[in-house]
Amino acid sequence: MKYVGEAPQEELATGERSTRNRVARSILDHGPSTAADIAQRVGLTQAAVRRHLDALVSDDVVEAREQRVYGARTRGRPAKVFALTDCGRDAFDQSYDKLAVDALRWIADTAGDEALVAFARARMAAQSDAYRAVVEAAAPEARTEALAKALSADGYAATARSAPGAQQGEQLCQHHCPVAHVAEQFPQLCEAETEFFSSLLGTHVQRLATLAHGDGVCTTFVPRSSPTAPQTTHSASASTAGRNPA
Repeated sequence: MKYVGEAPQEELATGERSTRNRVARSILDHGPSTAADIAQRVGLTQAAVRRHLDALVSDDVVEAREQRVYGARTRGRPAKVFALTDCGRDAFDQSYDKLAVDALRWIADTAGDEALVAFARARMAAQSDAYRAVVEAAAPEARTEALAKALSADGYAATARSAPGAQQGEQLCQHHCPVAHVAEQFPQLCEAETEFFSSLLGTHVQRLATLAHGDGVCTTFVPRSSPTAPQTTHSASASTAGRNPA
């Protein structure tokens, strides 16, 4: 990662810069995190982590926000968590966002929304064989975890965990999305990805949050049930609406 904040870049010792990047990378891999969580993951004291976080906030790499609470709130103020800003994400991902946005806008303008949906499906279908092989090789109760590992291998920093509260199921969380900025303008990419997850896991899934919409992590709820055999992925020529991973 190229540290964001070029002015102090030359003044930062190599070790200091490396540690600061580790703190930012920990947030990228695990999503919005408390200083205590980060300290445990990177092996630093909370005081040291807070010093690095202050610098990252000052350079617009990280922002502080209230921790999102699912279900009934407990007493006391919500914990403060730290999340990457758009600027911080850009430091990790040298993308061709403008080119992609221009290309998708041209498709929509010249061929209409159906062509855009078809592109999203085709993009997903191109990856379907590898993902499907990983998911089908896993036991039914381990499919979400298998999908998370496959997504992480493709740069999505994904995890699977039990859903909080009384929800019967799991949450598939993607802490990074290489095309999040493009998906802000073309949500068809996120919708296609959700449809693809449903096909792979053999059950209806629900997208709860997305990086493209400003959330700290893309979160998909996967109900706990006996999944059926994974469905066949829609082809790019299918006439019904479909989607691709964002």
